[in-house]
This record gives sequence, C-alpha cells and structure tokens, in this order.
Amino acid sequence: MQALRSCLCVASLALAAYGQQVPDPDFNTRVDDPAFTKSHPRLGIDESHKNFHTKDGRYKPFAALMTSDGFRVSAAPRFTSEALNGVDVLVIANALGDEDWNQPKPAFTAAECDAVRDWVRRGGSLMLIADHAPFGASAADLAQRFGVDMGGGFVADRENSVRTRLPATSRAGYSRDAPTLLVFSAENGLLGDHTIVRGRNANERVGTVIAFTGQSLSVPNGAAVLMKLGAGAVEVAMREEMQALQSGKQVGRSAAGRAQGIAMTFGKGRVAMFGEAAMFSAQLARDGAYTVKMGMNAEGGDDRQFALNVMRWLARALD
Repeated sequence: MQALRSCLCVASLALAAYGQQVPDPDFNTRVDDPAFTKSHPRLGIDESHKNFHTKDGRYKPFAALMTSDGFRVSAAPRFTSEALNGVDVLVIANALGDEDWNQPKPAFTAAECDAVRDWVRRGGSLMLIADHAPFGASAADLAQRFGVDMGGGFVADRENSVRTRLPATSRAGYSRDAPTLLVFSAENGLLGDHTIVRGRNANERVGTVIAFTGQSLSVPNGAAVLMKLGAGAVEVAMREEMQALQSGKQVGRSAAGRAQGIAMTFGKGRVAMFGEAAMFSAQLARDGAYTVKMGMNAEGGDDRQFALNVMRWLARALD
C-alpha cells in the first residue's frame, strides 16, 4: 500500500515524486460565523474502504473546519440502510477497492451502493469524491447509482491552469508549467452560478476554486455544474500519458462539456460529487527542499470557503 501511496503523491499534484503528503498543522480551521450554533448535523467521514483521505489523516483539517462550523464529526457507519440513519451527511473521499493501480476493483459492494442510494433518496446527503486513477474506477459503481459517469483518468487544461512554485524541473522531471492545477473562476466562466458558490452573503461568495488534477464527471439531467471543464480540457488514462502531456505532446480525449464538481437533488436527498479530492484537504507536499501547499491552504483560491458552502448546502443551511 505504501508504494501505491507514493505514486498517488505524484499524481495528486502531477508535479513531482513527493516523499511526504501530510496535513498542514498551521491551517486555520476557525470559523468566525458558524452556520450551526443550535442544531448540529451529524457528519460521517468514510474510512472503511481503504480511503486515501480519512478524518484523522489527510482530511483532518477538513474535519476540524467542519467541527468549527458546528457539525458533529465522526467516522462514518457501515453502509447499510439502518446504520446510515445515524448520520445526516456522508462524505466519501478516495475509496479504493484494492492496491492494483492498473486494474482497480470496485470499492463498494452492490449492496452498499444500493444502501447509500436508498438512504439519499429518503433524505440523506452525500458528498462523493473520487480523484484521478485509480479512484474513479473504484467509485464508478456508486456514482452510476446517481446517473454519473466517472472519466477515471487524469484531467489537464493548458488554458485554465496555474503555474507551480517548483523549480523549472523537479527530481521527477515534471515541468513547472504542468497544466493540471486547474482553475475554475468567475473570470474564466468555469465556476457555476449556484447557492454553493454564492454562499449566505457577499463575504462568503466563492470567486476561484483550484483543483489539483483529478478526473472528469458527466453531468446528468437536473444536476447543477459547479466546476465546468473548459473547451480545451483533456483526460488521459494513465500516468505515462500524463508525463507525455506535460512534456508538450497532444494526447488524451476531450473532457469538454464534463465537470469536476456537480450538485443535485435526488429524491428527498442531496448529492455533491467531485472528481478531485485534494481541494478539500490542507496538505503539505514535500519534494526535497521544496514544500508545496495543496488544498484549502493553497494561495490564490477560495477552496476553504467552497468546502464550507458545499457542506452547508448538503446540511440544508443553504437553499
């Protein structure tokens, strides 16, 4: 598993062979104006499916931020109809079926997928996050229960990405101009118009979201697009193709018209689905002497406020 996680450190940034990818201990998790002061929604974070991100691991800053906002945060229960009634919002981030990068298996049984779908239909709220390969394939069956097709690869967009602060090349030889730090903003027209983006007031409005590679998602009828992939976005299947793309070669299939973030109602419940996981973390990724902030702690984006708004919408503090 450690060898796989070392590969995932590379792919999560698609920048360098980072030796460490850890929560940022200095990330500010204080919420000055919490949404939940009287009622406290029960938030369960899945950690039973070989999750790369867990409550006490790489999603520790996310869990602390939501606790500050008034959520009661715990590990998620088993995925059965009866057990899921013990939470109001279920967060699943980067579940894995096995450790095989090239042939990943489903992370969830058919019975678990049905239980989650039925729980949402009755009024539960789900945040399903599945990153670049192999996570898309592992979560595909669950996503399809809600009419979403996961691309399963690695997304890049030369026109809507930001430069890294690494030197011209890292130890792994990746260019600092790798087109995988994706930008979704009001300025480039790729950030949707939704209450999640607008927040409760002008101070909570999201202007820019930065994603760290990830995969693409289809947009089912009735779903709102939060993060739209640009006309020039492409998706490649394997890490080797990503390296070719970063070196300037034209590879991959078009991801135009697809998304990295969507929100929708489903029966009496709500679903927010994302093709990128790091933006809801606050991590430090190290490559020798260089340290890169990745997620809600990164400069230039409103990922922290976006995470709060997503969770508030799922918990019905935003309509």
